[in-house]
Amino acid sequence: MRQTWCMDAPEDFTTRHSTVDDWTDALAEAAGSPGGGAGAGVMLGIAASLTSMVAGYTEASPEQRQELDDLRARARELRGAALQLADDDADASQAFGAAFSRERGPARDEAIHEASLRAAQSSAELGELALDAVDDLMWLTRHGNMALVADVVVACGALRAAITGARTNVSFDLATMRASGLSLEEVRQSHPDLWDTVRRFEAGIERLDEAMTSVDDRAAPTAPDR
Repeated sequence: MRQTWCMDAPEDFTTRHSTVDDWTDALAEAAGSPGGGAGAGVMLGIAASLTSMVAGYTEASPEQRQELDDLRARARELRGAALQLADDDADASQAFGAAFSRERGPARDEAIHEASLRAAQSSAELGELALDAVDDLMWLTRHGNMALVADVVVACGALRAAITGARTNVSFDLATMRASGLSLEEVRQSHPDLWDTVRRFEAGIERLDEAMTSVDDRAAPTAPDR
C-alpha cells in the first residue's frame, strides 16, 4: 500500500546496487521508498529466479525440450525486469508522497492525480509481467522435477505476493485520485484498462492457489491434515 506521508529516503537504495541486507534495511525505514510496491517487484524477481532454477533441474522429453528452454529464458529475463520495476516503483512512491506534501489547491490536486496515475501504471506493469509468469509455474507443477516441488511452491507463493501487491496498489492508487476531486465512477471511466487489471489480477491469484493446492500433497506430505 502507498503511504501518503512518504518522505525521501536518506540514500538511494536500488535492487541492483545494494546488498539484500542494505535493501531490506532501507525497506524497514519509515521513508516509503522503497515500499510495498518495490517489495512486490522483488518478490516477482524471486519467483522468476526459482522458476529458472527448477527449470534448470528439469529433464524434458525431446518433444518438450524447446518448451522448457523457452520457459527458462523467460524466467531469466523476468528476473531482471522485475528488479528494474522494483526500483521504478520506489521512484513513483517518492513522487506520490511529494504530491501530498504540497499546499492545498489546484496544483496539488493535479500533482496527486498525476502521481496516482503513474503509481497505478507502475504497479499494473509489474502485475502484468507477473500474470505472464503464472502459466510457466503451472507448467512446472505438471512437468517440473518433483524433487524440487517445495521450490515450486515457494515460487508460487512469491508470485502470488507480487500479483497481490500489484492488485492492491493499482486499486489503492486509483481510489486515491478521489483526493484530486474525482469520484470513483469518474476514475473508472477515465482509466478503464487500469480498472480492469484489478479483476484480472484477482483471477491470476485464484489460478496460483489452485496450482499450489494441486501439488501440496507432494510438497508437504507430513502436514497435519494429510
